[in-house]
Amino acid sequence: MATATVSAMSRVPVSSFTSAERRSAHSPYGLPIVDSCMGCKLRNNNSFCMLSESATQEFDDLKHVSCYPEGAVVFLEGQSARGVYVVCQGRAKLTTTNADGKSMILKIAEPGTILGLHACISGKPYEVTVETLQPAQLAFVRREDFLRFLNQHPDACLQAAQHLARDCQSAYEVIRSIGLSHSVSEKLARLLLQWSSDARVVEGTIRLKLALTHEEMAQLIGTSRETVTRTLSEFRKQRVLEVHGSTLIIRNKAALENLVASN
Repeated sequence: MATATVSAMSRVPVSSFTSAERRSAHSPYGLPIVDSCMGCKLRNNNSFCMLSESATQEFDDLKHVSCYPEGAVVFLEGQSARGVYVVCQGRAKLTTTNADGKSMILKIAEPGTILGLHACISGKPYEVTVETLQPAQLAFVRREDFLRFLNQHPDACLQAAQHLARDCQSAYEVIRSIGLSHSVSEKLARLLLQWSSDARVVEGTIRLKLALTHEEMAQLIGTSRETVTRTLSEFRKQRVLEVHGSTLIIRNKAALENLVASN
């Protein structure tokens, strides 16, 4: 596990708001500040934010909203857990690093994801490093306040347990994908199929926005950037997919499925 100390500049976002300061605020990154959890659309999603009205109101009073630019470090692997962060807007990557400095992305956190939950509950240091992939708004709650909040609201406690279960399932899938795949082609095919699982098929093709670099894709499947670039090139030659800028077009999803099924 890589341990490090976060500098003040890397840890403190440019914009930080308490409950009283969030009214009609806008961040310097073009994100409108969500000033209240009560009307947030994430309450209707399958996320930690699906809380009762009373729990939502109390969480609203406890949180401190902050805005981060792209590439900002929220917390570091090995750092003492100060509290939890809920992703309100934007996306972040969760990475772990070995002693040689090699990193692996374990998960991409979407809006509604709670970060640092395991460390906060267990009292152990953060087990991953979290870095924003784009401008993001996060809501922070101190560890002591959050544990008291869970103790007082059974529905929030259940949501936290379900979130931990989803994290565990996600970890199983990462281990299965990397440990049991026979080739990089299979690993990359699994990743592309995972991304396309909720996408609409239009005239036999699937269009995806590539929000990750080849380096980040490599860190997700445990390989090198050069190998990802070469494998994508092979898929293009086989007319399985096309890449136009940040848009990836899957033209032969069945070929990817056959690649995964055959190994």
